[in-house]
Amino acid sequence: QVQLVESGGGLVQPGGSLNLSCAASVNFFSTYTVNWYRRAPGRSRELVARLNNQGTAFHTASVKGRFTISRDNTKNKVYLQMNNLKPEDTADYYCNVYIPGTKDDYWGSGTQVAVSS
Repeated sequence: QVQLVESGGGLVQPGGSLNLSCAASVNFFSTYTVNWYRRAPGRSRELVARLNNQGTAFHTASVKGRFTISRDNTKNKVYLQMNNLKPEDTADYYCNVYIPGTKDDYWGSGTQVAVSS
């Protein structure tokens, strides 16, 4: 059974940093595209960052320059380094891994990030 487990969330003051981690129990992890999504209270789910199996990264405009997605294929892990956090970054953050064009599409249960003074 595939499991994705996120960690690293918490409460941080504006301007602070957090590093989210996601451990994925999938075979051939290096073939997956990995994503971080978030859902803020009262808002729809938003793609925050994506990293494909070729190493091409995408970061949504609101986090560009502050957040960085990365992966360690030797550990089956995805990371989201979040710097200069703002109150509007407050959300539940979800890890997702998938192989485009297949049914291999898996989600974690989320980790909470709260940015407040």
